Amino acid sequence: MKIYAIRHSSVAVNPGICYGQTDVDVASSFDEEQQRLSKELEQISFHFIWSSPLLRCRKLSESLFPNIDIHFDPRLKELNFGDWEMLPWDEIYVRPDGKIWMDNYQTLPTKNGESYPEMVERVSAFIREIEKLNVENIAVVAHAGVIRILKSVIENIPISELFENFKPAYASNTVFEINKHD
Repeated sequence: MKIYAIRHSSVAVNPGICYGQTDVDVASSFDEEQQRLSKELEQISFHFIWSSPLLRCRKLSESLFPNIDIHFDPRLKELNFGDWEMLPWDEIYVRPDGKIWMDNYQTLPTKNGESYPEMVERVSAFIREIEKLNVENIAVVAHAGVIRILKSVIENIPISELFENFKPAYASNTVFEINKHD
């Protein structure tokens, strides 16, 4: 089975802002990005479509797959950054709790938010569920953090290796293959 992991399009948020699970809208470049992705995916027949329920993913998935039922799954949301949502990263880093988290982001939760291990567990539960399907192609419209975890779990790569080396671009498509184990 092939998983086409599609990152949402650019967002209407200034660069350098932590937006995580905040339900931000898409940027003015949406139509152009959507059309490019649509052309890239037009020859592929998808059996199932999953999407994060957040607006930036919802808009893209509904426009790319208007005639297919889309499963909106909260497990596909980005990391919940808690109190830091919509704050500049530079401001978060200079706060004592922000600096502690940044130095230990792979294990500690954000302030009143979520930890990466919690996010890994919810995305892994999603993967375990879809692994049971006997289909050829599925699409997952999600966020960079979710796509990193998909890559980590499916390709058995430590997540720590992916934070600097794997950065899915806005409106990009990354293909993963899951081999069925009988």
